[in-house]
Amino acid sequence: MNTNYGRCSFESVVRIMKELRRQKRRKDDTKIVYLMISPMLLGFVLFVLYPIFYVLRYALFEYDGIANPLFVGLDNFIRLFTNDPGFWVSVRNSLILTGGKIFLEVPFALILSNLLNRKSWINSFFRTTFFMPTIISSAIVGIVFSILFAGFNGIVNNLLLEVGWIHQAIDWFRYQSSAMLVMIISMIWSNFGVTMVFFIMGLQSIPGELYECAEIDGANKFKQFAHITVPMLAPILQIVLMLAIVDGMRLTDLPLVLTNGMPGGSTEVMMTYIFKYFFSTDSLVATASQYGYASAMSVVTAVIIGALTLVYVRISRNMKEF
Repeated sequence: MNTNYGRCSFESVVRIMKELRRQKRRKDDTKIVYLMISPMLLGFVLFVLYPIFYVLRYALFEYDGIANPLFVGLDNFIRLFTNDPGFWVSVRNSLILTGGKIFLEVPFALILSNLLNRKSWINSFFRTTFFMPTIISSAIVGIVFSILFAGFNGIVNNLLLEVGWIHQAIDWFRYQSSAMLVMIISMIWSNFGVTMVFFIMGLQSIPGELYECAEIDGANKFKQFAHITVPMLAPILQIVLMLAIVDGMRLTDLPLVLTNGMPGGSTEVMMTYIFKYFFSTDSLVATASQYGYASAMSVVTAVIIGALTLVYVRISRNMKEF
């Protein structure tokens, strides 16, 4: 018979029992955690992982959704890189829209956030007003701006005619440059409110003592902005620029409703171009849906966006250290 138990004190037994109960509770908590996240994991598998494998598989096939898939190897990718200039036009347009978000929307939102940072009822009113477009559907924004910039009896044309800036109505969607300009304006209008809120959150976390010390040293508002505000907002700016890149490259609803590729497919962006090959909803694709070719374009698009993101992350690595 083992007599070691007799040598244990009562306090030791109690401590061991408590530890055993604690370990049991941890195991039970782990089971509850897995149970709670299982619906999310199931959704991730069904709606993220499975579509990714589906796209990767059919990128190597010729498939219209009706006939049996025909394995063609890398032919879809060869066609994309050698015989489809329209896709690369859509890539260029996506880059232009992304540049508009970075070089126009972000500075505009930063300036507005500085003007509206102080607590007052008028600033609260304008912050709410500027944020309102972000809760409107992108499709609705596209319809609104197509009416505003309509070539015949459009509100913008009538306004410009009234003030004498133009002498005849402009057909904004007739030329690629003007159609892209309208897309950039509508995109900025519908998204700058979120960027402004990010910057306001960052501004309110900056200690006021820094500005007081700068004023005592004789620094004007511009120097305070350049040497205090911008460096202190560097972590927020890093996130905002990342979101601008991703959102600009995956923009879909707005250009699809606003221009639908007009004129002549010159304003297509990557996502709308792929969409039309997947579902054959436009004269761009004269035949049936081309799932295989659209899947190949999706793979290349994912690589492009991923490469841009990695380059940005590498370049902006030191922004938090300002």
